[in-house]
Amino acid sequence: MITSQLLAYVAISVLCVCKASSLDTFIAAVYEHAVVLPNATLTPVSQEEALLLMNRNLDLLEGAITSAAKQGAHIIVTPEDGIYGWNFSRDSLYPYLEDIPDPQVNWIPCNNPNRFGHTPVQERLSCLAKDNSIYVVANIGDKKPCNASDPQCPPDGRYQYNTDVVFDSEGKLVARYHKQNLFLGEDQFNAPKEPEVVTFNTTFGRFGIFTCFDILFHDPAVTLVTDFHVDTILFPTAWMNVLPHLSAIEFHLAWAMGMRVNFLASNIHYPSNRMTGSGIYAPDSPRAFHYDMKTEEGKLLLSQLDSHPHRPAVVNWTSYASSVEALSMGNQEFKNTVFFDEFTFFELTEVTGNYTVCQKDLCCHLSYKMSEKRADEVYALGAFDGLHTVEGSYYLQVCTLLKCKTTDLHTCGDSVESASTRFDMFSLSGTFGTQHVFPEVLLSEIQLAPGEFQVSSDGRLFSLTPPSGPVLTVTLYGRLYEKDRASDASSDLTAQALGVMLIVLTPVVFSLRW
Repeated sequence: MITSQLLAYVAISVLCVCKASSLDTFIAAVYEHAVVLPNATLTPVSQEEALLLMNRNLDLLEGAITSAAKQGAHIIVTPEDGIYGWNFSRDSLYPYLEDIPDPQVNWIPCNNPNRFGHTPVQERLSCLAKDNSIYVVANIGDKKPCNASDPQCPPDGRYQYNTDVVFDSEGKLVARYHKQNLFLGEDQFNAPKEPEVVTFNTTFGRFGIFTCFDILFHDPAVTLVTDFHVDTILFPTAWMNVLPHLSAIEFHLAWAMGMRVNFLASNIHYPSNRMTGSGIYAPDSPRAFHYDMKTEEGKLLLSQLDSHPHRPAVVNWTSYASSVEALSMGNQEFKNTVFFDEFTFFELTEVTGNYTVCQKDLCCHLSYKMSEKRADEVYALGAFDGLHTVEGSYYLQVCTLLKCKTTDLHTCGDSVESASTRFDMFSLSGTFGTQHVFPEVLLSEIQLAPGEFQVSSDGRLFSLTPPSGPVLTVTLYGRLYEKDRASDASSDLTAQALGVMLIVLTPVVFSLRW
């Protein structure tokens, strides 16, 4: 966790105007971008070639930014890797990088492009923001030289950072964030020595920013909300969907609801890598979302949000579940794997029921009623309480109602996108050892269920009306951040070795980029 001294040091607060001119609502935009990728080579190209590729992507982003501004948007978020793509070595990435200064330098690149060296990408982003009077959020690469006086200086004499930048409506650089939690395979980048907590103020609320894989960890994501009290999170991402619990629209809405904050998620659109899913989320519901595995086009989303959203009551996630008597399921429980984690499951054999399944300290309780019990589909109630060790190490407590891929119980937890079984009602709760629980409801064909479910103050995730479509999963996804470091070096090495093997053997299922 971040110390109070560090928090005070790294927080950026840009006071734009006086309180009298603040807005109660604003128009948010996110753009799901069909990125133009460079040729697959680890041989470095020239800076001129790199800029040609980046300008092809910036041409597409310019169209989205201009369109959003014409429709009244105050801010637009574009995705991680949206300007130059991925699959780089450190050396092959270098021609794409620019020196991005600390925003405290008070710089408008559009007006003074050469102040910090050759910065054509920052100049263009700044001009797009200024010319369209809109805040622009983008993801680019930062380079910082270092030398032997720094014991952590990489052998090539520079740090390279996966970096989010924000330019205000006058084109001024107002935020710079270096991604903390690098995903497996991001060896071309360095993580900052300490997590950065980056915020800025506007006439339409207080904003924080982090990137992709950061969402699964405490710092800086949770800190921005709990300690810095931001109204809205900006989230550039290159997210590959992993069902049943980590599809983009499903998990990003769950995080917004669990943290009770606005959340603007902009994803890459690259269906062949299962990359799609962007959205504008309020603390109580999705305001706009997009999931498209069928076409190759990008998508611009706009919606109105409250500048200072009403935060629902704090949830006691274990209150209801701890009052329920856990009945033994006897020998009817079975084990199966969900994204490399071994869950304890119980098959739902009846059209209606009240069931409990436990693993370690977590007991999950489900009350449900199906419209009918189909012979060709199987649903199960599952519980997991343990350390996830593939693609990073993070401790989970998860309660889930999910559809199995087939009627074979060994497929419970496999990726499945469609269902036919409708539910009249459901209520799911668990004896969580954390207050960081994220509620998910995902319907057939990867659709959300806005306005159809609610979380009670005593920790129940329940349906308000019969869901509008067949159910894929109803889940409470809990994170115990304080237990993340419980793994030892051997488990980390095992996870890395498993990850390399799985990338080779099962590229469709394994999440290649976050």
